[in-house]
Amino acid sequence: MYPEDLRYTSEHEWARREGDSVRVGITHFAQDSLGDIVYVDIPGPGTAVNAGQPFGEVESTKSVSDLFSPVSGEIVERNGALEEAPELVNQDPYGEGWMVVIKPSNIADFDGLLSSGDYKALVEAQPGN
Repeated sequence: MYPEDLRYTSEHEWARREGDSVRVGITHFAQDSLGDIVYVDIPGPGTAVNAGQPFGEVESTKSVSDLFSPVSGEIVERNGALEEAPELVNQDPYGEGWMVVIKPSNIADFDGLLSSGDYKALVEAQPGN
């Protein structure tokens, strides 16, 4: 449920290091909590992002939630498929439902994110789990 090769934020984003870039999405827990996702608002390449700061939104049938960047840097790619098929986030949150790729200004930011085990403990500590 929380792949070991990923890092996580306490705001329920995942990050996968790919060379000198980081692919970002929301976790299974986040998409499950949100319910059916109907719209994803993410910026395009060239947008600067800051670790821990909102960079976009996910809208579901229940609510609108901010997306928080796991690292500081610049967006170099966005998942255009989500414009036509936002449900990909629900169907495949760690694969086809990714949000953006960020080129971090400091790749060491990635190493400071939560491990799979730490994130699992955080989720299990939430009320109702």
